[in-house]
Amino acid sequence: MLTIGPEVPKVTKSRRLTSNPMTNDQQTTLVTGVAGFIGFHIARSLLENANRVIGIDNLNAYYDVSLKKARLEQIISHHNFTFYHEDISNLDALRRIFSNHHIDRICNLAAQAGVRYSIQNPFTYQESNIKGFLTILEMARQFPVDNFVFASSSSIYGNSKKLPFMVEDNVATPISLYGATKKSNELMAYTYSHLFNIPLTGLRYFTVYGPWGRPDMALFLFTRSMLDGRAIDIYNFGKMKRDFTYIDDIVDGTISALNNPFRYEIFNLGNSKTVELMKLIKIIEEELGTEAKKNFLPLQPGDVPETYADIEKTRKMLDFNPKTSIRAGIREFLKWYKDYYNIT
Repeated sequence: MLTIGPEVPKVTKSRRLTSNPMTNDQQTTLVTGVAGFIGFHIARSLLENANRVIGIDNLNAYYDVSLKKARLEQIISHHNFTFYHEDISNLDALRRIFSNHHIDRICNLAAQAGVRYSIQNPFTYQESNIKGFLTILEMARQFPVDNFVFASSSSIYGNSKKLPFMVEDNVATPISLYGATKKSNELMAYTYSHLFNIPLTGLRYFTVYGPWGRPDMALFLFTRSMLDGRAIDIYNFGKMKRDFTYIDDIVDGTISALNNPFRYEIFNLGNSKTVELMKLIKIIEEELGTEAKKNFLPLQPGDVPETYADIEKTRKMLDFNPKTSIRAGIREFLKWYKDYYNIT
């Protein structure tokens, strides 16, 4: 039966903690940002594997709320899913949720996303990414959990010229407020792990894409414009490279982190292959059978020309092995897009 809740410094040596001895069907995982792109996929995977999931989302209007609600509709009727329409920065609401449920693990994915949006709307990031994250950390202190996994970002590497990006790199100079808030999350997590013995793992996601993706991301924007016959905006005059990582691979890495608690660790979750922006566009054109009209524009403030994840540490410690090629991933996204928007 569905339950709807009320509105309410670097570690020098890693140590894997003992995994919770309970079986999967006894695990309750809190997933914040559950109506978001990654949060929805994580929650669905957990539910399909007999976990109980408590989902929290404020359903904000940063992008089309109907897409967030449509994601929720895919899981809302599951008997092991409980949803709360709440904001993670609401301390009283979070305390009620944690008091009403025994939560074994936290997967914190709620955050205000977007590099460019952070330039014009900085206080939104303070509320969600700093205050909200602190609230979740406090709940983990007051209501001890077996593991706490949170979303960081490749944006914390800033405009680093050292490639590939390694978790051991100096990341003291992010060039967007969004990236700065994610670095702050990692520092806050380290402090709480140190002070209160909370197992915390941060995952630096690299350009996640796939079905049910975010409308503000390049693949979604390009597809929509090309199908509508409108020109696409190509920044840095096309001289961009991204480590595009398919959502199923991200889910695998995140679930592995949930199943393998550490006292404190940071991992890159990327495909470890850079794709030129013009190649991405070419694949979309080939898969759609149409040529894009193109507007070439300068690099935008806060953006970086290239991202590239070193994942050797993630392979060894989380058994993370991304499998999806860029063409296969784009094909799956386009299949979903046409189905969702009834395009023949």
